[in-house]
Amino acid sequence: MPIIKATDIAHVRMRSPDLDAAEQFLADLGMVRAAREKTALYMRGTDPDHHIHVTELGEPRFVGLAFHAASEDDLERVSRVEGASAIETIDEPGGGRRVRLTDPHGYRIDVVHGIATGAPLPVRRNVLNSGDERYRRTGECKRLLPGAPQVKRIGHAVIMTPRLPAAIAWYREMLGFVCSDEVYEGDPRNIIASFNRCDRGARYVDHHVFLCAKGERTGLHHVSFEVQDIDDVIMGHEHMASTGRYRHVWGVGRHELGSQVFDYWSDPWGRVHEIWTDTDMLNVSHPPGLIPVEQFGSQWGEPQPRWFSEHASP
Repeated sequence: MPIIKATDIAHVRMRSPDLDAAEQFLADLGMVRAAREKTALYMRGTDPDHHIHVTELGEPRFVGLAFHAASEDDLERVSRVEGASAIETIDEPGGGRRVRLTDPHGYRIDVVHGIATGAPLPVRRNVLNSGDERYRRTGECKRLLPGAPQVKRIGHAVIMTPRLPAAIAWYREMLGFVCSDEVYEGDPRNIIASFNRCDRGARYVDHHVFLCAKGERTGLHHVSFEVQDIDDVIMGHEHMASTGRYRHVWGVGRHELGSQVFDYWSDPWGRVHEIWTDTDMLNVSHPPGLIPVEQFGSQWGEPQPRWFSEHASP
């Protein structure tokens, strides 16, 4: 039995030497400042979460991830795990309570509860006429304005590791993740990527909230954020490219596992950030899949770049 069943991912935490450059990148990607202090930046999306991305001032590195607990009782259970912190009051914008864990790679994993939420931000109206619903936008011409996309929420994170079985076992035991799909190479026992979702019983959740991929190096492969729709992905791509400031990594395309329409960009320090829309939604009735690597790819779009498949930001 797992220690708890996390309800969702809460935020990613990184360090960067320039908070101005970090904020500019995240704003261009589609986020909005929630709070900023002398040594930390907190960015949000249009959903009510107080923040979904934390940048601490310092040398570039990936610090860790935070996941929502369902209750204070869950915090109490996690706090009894060997090596866990006591339950702490969060001394940051948004407040709340947390327990700090250290994952098998040395990354900080916060289990959080009670972080403040606010009003959702206004979202651009974008009605699509498609298929059998071709009269949803009658008498109205669509005219899209250029600019950054609108990030809704954080969706998932991916860690590269040479110790994949141990890493996945730890996350499933601590946070109650369940397998959606796994990818193997050669022998079906040779798992090279594991897609995991939150266990919310009959409630439908994203295809994956956490993915581990096998690699020679340990680090953050990418962190991922949901935007409003397909137009937002494409317009976001155009906006990011128009700035001339960032490295484009991969996209636009549609994933095979998870089905998201995606686009990937590097921040000024090489950490890869994905924007996406339209993921598969699964619940407890969905059995885990086992996929040979030869069938793992995109449904459309360019093939995955070699650099991306081997990337890890420490």
